[in-house]
Amino acid sequence: MPKINLFTKIVLILVVMLLPIMGLYFFSNRTNTDVLRDELNDANTNRLVFFQNQVNTNISSISLWPNLLIHDPDISELRDTFNFSGGSLQLDMITLINRIQRKLSIQENSSNWTSSLYIFSPVLGRVVSSNDVRAYDDADLKARMKQGWQVKKEADGQFKFSLFTATPYNAFNRPENANLIIEVQFNSRNIVDMLDKFKSDGRRDPFFYKQDVGVIYSSSANRKVAEELISLLEAEGTMDVSNQTVTLEGKRYLVNSQWSDATQWYLIDYIPLADVLGPIQQTNRMFYVTVGSLLLMSCVLAYVLYAQVQSPLKQLVSSFQKLKYEDYSVRLKPKGRGEFGFVFMRFNSMVTQIQELFEKVYLEQIHVREARLKQLQSQINPHFFYNCFSFISSMAKMKNNSAIIAMSENLSSYYRYTTRQERDFVALSEELDFVGSYLEIQKLRRNQLKVSIELPPRLRRIEIPPLIVQPLVENAVLHGIEEKAGEGLIQLTVSEVQGQYRIIVDDNGRGMDEAGRKELERQLAEPMDEKTGCGLWNVNQRMQLRFGEKAGLSIEESPFGGLRITLYWQQDNTGSGTEESA
Repeated sequence: MPKINLFTKIVLILVVMLLPIMGLYFFSNRTNTDVLRDELNDANTNRLVFFQNQVNTNISSISLWPNLLIHDPDISELRDTFNFSGGSLQLDMITLINRIQRKLSIQENSSNWTSSLYIFSPVLGRVVSSNDVRAYDDADLKARMKQGWQVKKEADGQFKFSLFTATPYNAFNRPENANLIIEVQFNSRNIVDMLDKFKSDGRRDPFFYKQDVGVIYSSSANRKVAEELISLLEAEGTMDVSNQTVTLEGKRYLVNSQWSDATQWYLIDYIPLADVLGPIQQTNRMFYVTVGSLLLMSCVLAYVLYAQVQSPLKQLVSSFQKLKYEDYSVRLKPKGRGEFGFVFMRFNSMVTQIQELFEKVYLEQIHVREARLKQLQSQINPHFFYNCFSFISSMAKMKNNSAIIAMSENLSSYYRYTTRQERDFVALSEELDFVGSYLEIQKLRRNQLKVSIELPPRLRRIEIPPLIVQPLVENAVLHGIEEKAGEGLIQLTVSEVQGQYRIIVDDNGRGMDEAGRKELERQLAEPMDEKTGCGLWNVNQRMQLRFGEKAGLSIEESPFGGLRITLYWQQDNTGSGTEESA
């Protein structure tokens, strides 16, 4: 079986790592798209139902006017007028009609819709409106009188809605026997105005439709698309389907429709699906391009690593094999002035000693890097890292730029501090700024988290080991706050009493009973095993190594109901851990 070189191994590892990520992303994205479509359908349906109810309410309110006016005393007096000799109206009748006109005007102005009321008196042979009294065509009135709302399309393309009421009611089919006929009218312009208000963004374009009658569009409607959509729904018989996806001229639309029993019209709304899913599809393309670019760059990097590292190492290995068999005539040809060029020159000048020296230095460097890497990796919680990027992804889909910026800035500060910390001691203010970044990240993810940090100005410059406070706060968040529902509280207080410094971390989480606190303090004093949490144990051990046995951690019940962890150490007059002079 042929031996696989370093380049091939790295490429295979990268492919194996990226394939599950791409599969998980594809599955997650598909799930999110389905959920988004369902939520959008529900939201659109609720909006249409609400709007339909508003229209029905207005129409129902207007349809009650004739019945209300019938019982008005002045209109009743007009209804009970049975004798009229013709010609001009008498003064009493004119006064009565003026009162009726004022009441009609008040009734018409009581609604947000523009409407008109007409009272036909067969005895007088006149129709009374809010601003006119005139004769009417009796034949035309009889032809127009029908049960329910009547719809007529006018010359300007608008629709006129009419509703008649006759008294007595049994005279409806024989208008000549009626004492009084009341007609209420309104124009479809009222519905158009409501459609314009309902159209809250550029994607929505609702309209009303009734078969064999016509369509009521909004002012800015795309009539061509609406007509094609109506033809398609009628042809497929899916007009009654409330939520569906249709394709028109190669473009997909999300269609929602509602039927109104009151108006006998369909309210139809459609949204181009690309407007909703376009950003998601663009993100998908960007992700796959990024993954492909990453794989390509990784292959280039793997080849450079192979050419610059593995190949020279092979020469060294071959030379060492020769030295193993006491072939001291071996020589290496240096290439360039890099690290391997220096090693090759030293190898050539000290053939008898280079192996021991090189192995010692090389092993020491490896141990230092591994130790440093383990320390940094211990500070980075992979679940914390994933949750932060999951939050950023969610906010991006919601277009919440302020939340994305806040998370990115705090995450940048957090990892800059953890990965660039080379000092043995840092100022307490720097450490607490780092803790603040961590808590800001948690606050973004958990809106009900409240944070309080009390640091007296005179203690800002005292020095402590880096990354010593954050594990305490993280422990309070993960094991206290997140395991308890409701509002969370983290309070961090710094104080100094008689040369002893204290950093107190309180939370209102689920806390621990006395037996649990004693068991935890016992574990902190013993060597760490697989049952001991490394965070608190590591902090306790580091404090005792730096400041002696008078430093460490204490665990108590917090006055807020959770746990109180106190980090304490004694003043050291030699320099470390003391307050610097201003």
